[in-house]
Amino acid sequence: MIEGLHSSDNGNRGLDKINYGENLNDEEIKDLKKLLKSLGEVEEFYDCIGGVIGYQIMVLELLFHSTFKKQTTNWSQHTKESMECQFLEIHPPSGLDLSKNTEYASQAALWGIEGLPDLGEIYPLGGSADRLGLVDPDTGECLPAAMLPYCGRTLLEGLIRDLQAREFLHFKIYGKQCITPVAIMTSSAKNNHEHITSLCERLSWFGRGQSSFQLFEQPLVPAVSAEDGQWLVTKPFAPVCKPGGHGVIWKLAYDKGIFKWFYDHDKKGATVRQVSNVVAATDLTLLALAGIGLRHKKKLGFASCKRISGATEGINVLIEKKNLDGQWDYGLSCIEYTEFDKFGIAGGPCSTNGLQAEFPANTNILYVDLPSLELVASSNSEKSLPGMVLNTKKPIVYMDPYGNYHSVSGGRLECTMQNIADNFTNTYPSRCYKGVEDKLDTFIVYNERRRVTSSSKRIRRHSDNSLHQTPDGALLDILRNAYDLLSHCDMELPQIEGNDKYVESGPPFLIFLHPALGPLWEVTRQKFNGGSISKGSELQIEVAEFSWRNVQLDGSLIIIAENVTGSTSIDSNGEPILQYGNRCGRCRLQHVKVVNRGINWSFGDNIYWKHDVQRFEALKVILHGNAEFEADNVTIQGNQIFEIPDGYKMKITSGDSGLQVQLNPLEPKIMDSGSWHWNYKIHGPHVQLEVVET
Repeated sequence: MIEGLHSSDNGNRGLDKINYGENLNDEEIKDLKKLLKSLGEVEEFYDCIGGVIGYQIMVLELLFHSTFKKQTTNWSQHTKESMECQFLEIHPPSGLDLSKNTEYASQAALWGIEGLPDLGEIYPLGGSADRLGLVDPDTGECLPAAMLPYCGRTLLEGLIRDLQAREFLHFKIYGKQCITPVAIMTSSAKNNHEHITSLCERLSWFGRGQSSFQLFEQPLVPAVSAEDGQWLVTKPFAPVCKPGGHGVIWKLAYDKGIFKWFYDHDKKGATVRQVSNVVAATDLTLLALAGIGLRHKKKLGFASCKRISGATEGINVLIEKKNLDGQWDYGLSCIEYTEFDKFGIAGGPCSTNGLQAEFPANTNILYVDLPSLELVASSNSEKSLPGMVLNTKKPIVYMDPYGNYHSVSGGRLECTMQNIADNFTNTYPSRCYKGVEDKLDTFIVYNERRRVTSSSKRIRRHSDNSLHQTPDGALLDILRNAYDLLSHCDMELPQIEGNDKYVESGPPFLIFLHPALGPLWEVTRQKFNGGSISKGSELQIEVAEFSWRNVQLDGSLIIIAENVTGSTSIDSNGEPILQYGNRCGRCRLQHVKVVNRGINWSFGDNIYWKHDVQRFEALKVILHGNAEFEADNVTIQGNQIFEIPDGYKMKITSGDSGLQVQLNPLEPKIMDSGSWHWNYKIHGPHVQLEVVET
């Protein structure tokens, strides 16, 4: 395979030195060792298709077939699939619509909360995220997507924050501590593995203990030219290498012992989401998906939504296939957008085989049954590398030894994570015409798009009016979700206009709510009632034990608790472990009016999606430890900061000369539980809250 490294004369020179036994300089020896290590990893990981040679053969086969694009929904006659079946069609799949069948959706979410102790969490974070162009401002080093500073924290921190919100909800309902094990696939692209490890260490593993994380690194694979399939090279012994797609995660997880690790934690299933999707845990989507999967013993489930026409995203499909033995296979799967031509879906959402319904979007949000996946991942066959594709539609940019940048059409062998579903089809003796989805081992749930997927995959240029897959567009979806959430709480909020208005003048308000306020919206809505948020206002609530009753906000209100969902204690291994519900910060606002100048909306350097803004004034409440803050029947004006120490309660009311502030220590008997808390109770398929005074 080294003979493929000849994209430049410089590359050939290095090969000649090996062939003729010439001495290599120190840098060339270092590069050669690195190359051999990389090739060794490729040889080992892709052993099921023949190692390095098998990798290249597969690349060349896919490159060859890409020149024979068929315009029907049947497979190309050159593919293996056509040799195994007589007939294949794809159909738009049907499934539970969470936004319409709300009672069942609530019940499914409760199953998910109840089943949380049986679940793990999987994050495929190995991608290079080139379109983000993320750079460390201090060092100039390229950074992976997980490090994108979004809404005041990195994207990875956002994933853990969402997970801890679900665990806090489980604690509030069942009174039991649940720490979900998290498996993270990394890579060496942009020092991805080192950055993620360093972040986890810096944040003390998020108070979860290092033992609740497993980081496993995917190998990098050679990138090839779309013209001839030869490897692209930057200098002698240095091929251009990229991650091999998130679909390698299953075989890699088996190879690295991740399945066994989950079993050691008594886990049966797992939820999977990508780091760039900032809304995946909104309301009940993830919980309902996992709840249905666990309850009905499914092997794999998709969370889906309406697809934006022309978007660079795959689709979910129902596959119908007649085998050579006359039996029929059915299953839910995914088709990547790069493969649309093969199925006759190019140029639009409808297939050309007469199907007029739109196919839903594949969002890469999955529920997986761990034993079922392990069976496929351990098969030592092509099945363990699902959905192998060669996407040559995006240019590959690299620098040669002389510092010159090249942009060429090329790609690398990629596997698609969600196509592991192709191994979970169900077989029937005759063709099924209706309702087959209910019987399958795979399933799908739907919700409104902005409650399922909104990705931060590329940075919007100043002159770009399109917000699709940008941090700006994702922010607008977060704000639209906040509007949908709070407008049902008898609160008045400004309407959010179209994306073009955002491009012109920014958002109408900023609202950031900690997910532990819910994360189920029906829980969050019981903590808010009445009042208003004026246009141009800013609301940030970083506290779970919170109550808002008839509050009028005109300006900026920021409430930050040091202990949002609990406090940390040191375990027997000397690690800080979060104890849910213990010594939380608390805040109650009743008949309060907040008036200040708030954000300077005309400041040109405001970056709203980072929550990096300049303010004229703000009301800021900082709760240390188990501190409490209450304001009742009062107007708070101007720039104010109230910082309450651990173990104290501050109460603000109206006095003869303005604000009357009382700061008193909490009684020793309520140090852990607080002076009040929300009690969560299950009532049918719903969660009801009541305030308990202690």
